[in-house]
Amino acid sequence: MNTSIDLLSPYKLGELELPNRIVMAPLTRQRAGKGNVPHQLNAEYYVQRASAGLIIAEATQVSPQGQGYPNTPGIHSAEQVAGWRLVTDAVHQHKGRIYLQLWHVGRISHPDLQPDGALPLAPSAIAPKGQAMTYEGMKPFVTPRALETWEIPEIVEQYRKGAENALEAGFDGVEVHAANGYLIDQFLRDGTNQRTDKYGGSIENRARLLVEVTEAVISVWGANKVGVRLSPSGTMNDIRDSNPLETFGYAAQALNKFGLAYLHIFEAIEADIRHGATVVPTSHLKERFQGTLIVNGGYDKNKGDAVLASGAADLVAFGTLYIANPDLPQRFALNAPLNQPDPTTFYGGGEKGYTDYPAIAS
Repeated sequence: MNTSIDLLSPYKLGELELPNRIVMAPLTRQRAGKGNVPHQLNAEYYVQRASAGLIIAEATQVSPQGQGYPNTPGIHSAEQVAGWRLVTDAVHQHKGRIYLQLWHVGRISHPDLQPDGALPLAPSAIAPKGQAMTYEGMKPFVTPRALETWEIPEIVEQYRKGAENALEAGFDGVEVHAANGYLIDQFLRDGTNQRTDKYGGSIENRARLLVEVTEAVISVWGANKVGVRLSPSGTMNDIRDSNPLETFGYAAQALNKFGLAYLHIFEAIEADIRHGATVVPTSHLKERFQGTLIVNGGYDKNKGDAVLASGAADLVAFGTLYIANPDLPQRFALNAPLNQPDPTTFYGGGEKGYTDYPAIAS
């Protein structure tokens, strides 16, 4: 126990000097403009939160096929790169630090969101339970198309190109989104991956896409500017695995060879417990991963300070609290009251519930 370390302690992350250990978690807000292009309102939103030790910008699709929701930003066109450059320039002018989360939703999409109305792509042709969010409202998920083995290198290339575009857009680093039931998570878990080729079957094979994508992204950025996010206890998007302790223990260990900037763990939340999750303790991964660990999932100031003091994590990411409190580090420093978030404005819309939460009066 080291009580001298808390959320307001500085931290060196790769080449970045973080003024505190408070991370803004990647938060899908569905407010990109036409063509999935970030714009000035998005820049204002992130600038308001530039006092975070690190901002991890929202999940951003690496290809048109990677999109699973309306109005989410991309990083695959010149216009999107220029839009993100608006954001990063503004954040850097306010002395902030910002990574981009690289995303492909896999089966969590719908033909309405796919080029030419095609089927979503996945490791195996297994439909998720639930509904997709489309521009015309909620529609039942469809059975996706299983990727052919020869197609998978193109998926890896989409991540590499997305990483390249993120570099051009002025980010400080990138995070590979391998969590929450999206494409890489679908490959990792045996509930969604029933392949018989080199990407299926054994844990080593199911982790192959994660490893190959991470290698590709590192080839652009260098390892000390690349993070990976996992959700070993997650049930989001109808994801499941018969032995997540073994699967994610292996994944954490497999990532050691890279010398990553960090491993970001989305821990079990109440919804996961309700859905019968096998909880994978973060300690199980920390024993296997030799590097910076970020934890996320229902933390407040007291819990955040405690997990850092215990040595169980190095940084703490906050999601919902950051939606409503753009000046979260200042509020924590002053033990000030927190704004209450409005869930009805989390997804889509304009300024309301996005850039209109007040900061503490100076």
